Amino acid sequence: MKESSRKKRGNDTDDEPAPKKAKNEPKESKKTNNETKSTTKKAKDEPKQNKIDTNLDEIDFECMKPNVEGKEYNLKICTWNVSGIRAVIKKNGLDYIAKEDADIIALQETKCGKDKMPDEIKLSGYHHYFLDSKQSGYCGVALFCKEKPVSVKYGLNNSNFDSEGRIIAAEFPEFFMVNVYVPNAGQKLVTLPKRLEWNKIFKKYIEELDQKKPVIICGDMNVAHQEIDLKNPKTNTKNAGFTKEERDGMTDFLAAGFIDTFRLLYPDKEGAYTFWSYFANARNKDIGWRLDYFLASERIKNKICDNIIRKQVYGSDHCPVILYANL
Repeated sequence: MKESSRKKRGNDTDDEPAPKKAKNEPKESKKTNNETKSTTKKAKDEPKQNKIDTNLDEIDFECMKPNVEGKEYNLKICTWNVSGIRAVIKKNGLDYIAKEDADIIALQETKCGKDKMPDEIKLSGYHHYFLDSKQSGYCGVALFCKEKPVSVKYGLNNSNFDSEGRIIAAEFPEFFMVNVYVPNAGQKLVTLPKRLEWNKIFKKYIEELDQKKPVIICGDMNVAHQEIDLKNPKTNTKNAGFTKEERDGMTDFLAAGFIDTFRLLYPDKEGAYTFWSYFANARNKDIGWRLDYFLASERIKNKICDNIIRKQVYGSDHCPVILYANL
């Protein structure tokens, strides 16, 4: 969703899934921000809108957890769908990014042309790489690396997708790092065929990289893989992000030799969401979806120390996710 609009979304293929309200959820009153004040005690005690301010003092930015080989992390990667890089800067998102101090930072939905990228986002101490969409204000990904990559590739070498600014792959001595923003199936699933075509091309691309060295993939995958990965699975089976076709696509990808690092470490953890609709006070109620992932080649699963969802960080309809590993 664009930051300047609170209108309901139409058939914008770049939108995140907007989950339907479950039958047992109370109806939300359609109040504006100016109408949220009330003289009743109950109204005063209840939150009226999603929280937008991040308290950095509440966050533990370190990881003391070793991997199964007994080694502590020497690599920290942050992924975040910022839903507009200029908007997240205005919401003090760069303060969080600086405090996180990750070795690699992957951003999705920058919605900004390379020639219009704010100077503030060209982070000191990082090599930075941007890929934008030919359509203004749409998609876009960015990658920041403290260590200069051996090489960087943009796109999938596919004309149907490479104009949209969806993927950057950086090669390092020990692994490939892939930052991706996967197409959404769209309102009423109008772009589901496009999404399924992407799945085939993307899988082939990653498998070719994996033949050379291990791969770490991060970003907004636009799918909640299992029922545990969203609040209301039963009411969303026909919505973008939770159709059988999209979920089967993730299952198929993982079966090719890759792991969902979060579920590797936390197979039964509920409420592990990374996206919340802007509507219906969803974030305050924690009515969310897990759409943002770190996937990795199965042969390096023992290198993973931890995968942390930064629910405390605001500024977007997604929150950041952190991977700690020893590579």
